[in-house]
Amino acid sequence: MSPLLRTVNRVLLGLAGLVLICGGGAVLAAGAGLSVPSWWPWHGGDDVLLGAADQVRRRAEGWWWPAVMAGLAVVVVLALWWLMAQARRARLAEVLVDSGDGEAALLRGRALESVLADEAAALDGVARARVALTGRRHAPRAAVRLLMEPHATPDEALGRLTDEALAHARDSAGLAALPAEVRLGAVRHPEERVS
Repeated sequence: MSPLLRTVNRVLLGLAGLVLICGGGAVLAAGAGLSVPSWWPWHGGDDVLLGAADQVRRRAEGWWWPAVMAGLAVVVVLALWWLMAQARRARLAEVLVDSGDGEAALLRGRALESVLADEAAALDGVARARVALTGRRHAPRAAVRLLMEPHATPDEALGRLTDEALAHARDSAGLAALPAEVRLGAVRHPEERVS
């Protein structure tokens, strides 16, 4: 997630929290019979959001309740989308590459992921490889998932991944380090029946 999006996210989250805390506190204070500001629409425990006259008037307007329900549905969908966006692990869009002449260049994160995955998949005993870059653009981290063939030895595959694929990616991007979290899995082949 970029710094700008992270800042916007924090500001929106802070504002939403502030509105909910102030509104909830005022409703609780009014319901408990405590002193509330004069502009606050509810002043006691017997007050309701819509009085009987307002309900009758709103019922006569056929558009009111469907509009309220549609608005609430949109709010719920947006809140769920925002919640899922927070849980999603952000992939790195670009990596800052030291070009060696004092200048820096940007490398697409997907391109580095693709090259790293192709090189890892070419290792002996590796059936498939997936790579996702996370972290910051000047300090990326690799999350690698290797699906191993039945004949492969995990320690040999990890050693070659570290010494070859990760080292090549680190050196080609001019990074001081490229930490990686590697998860190994086994390829499941369909069982064959021998008669």
